[in-house]
Amino acid sequence: MTRKKRRIMFLAAGALAMTGATALAVVGFRESIVFFMPPAELLAKAPGPEQRLRVGGMVVEGSVVRGQGETVRFTLTDYEGSVEVAFAGVLPDLFSEGQGAVAEGYFREGRFEAREVLAKHDEKYMPRNVADTLKTPPPGT
Repeated sequence: MTRKKRRIMFLAAGALAMTGATALAVVGFRESIVFFMPPAELLAKAPGPEQRLRVGGMVVEGSVVRGQGETVRFTLTDYEGSVEVAFAGVLPDLFSEGQGAVAEGYFREGRFEAREVLAKHDEKYMPRNVADTLKTPPPGT
């Protein structure tokens, strides 16, 4: 085999390996992609029951209902549409009515079945010990 043929074979094998690696990466990413939707868009699109989604909005005042065990139901709204969320688990500490929340799970039979709930907080949040430290003057002043 001549030097030129070996070089062409090496380049072809490298291109084939890169194509295979790219295909594997695309397939892997497709399974882990989670789309974010506000409630109005979720209701308008009505995605399939096996599509994992994130829905975010404000927790409607008076909508949090605690069931048996750790089951919690609440309503998320974007002020254009509302969706009922069912979650079996422990809610985050910052979760409360009138605050923002993001739920990840599946939209089935007109209700969002959450596997995880995240509470939003404003960008001004600061842990109490840090805020207290900033309020006290440094020693020697």
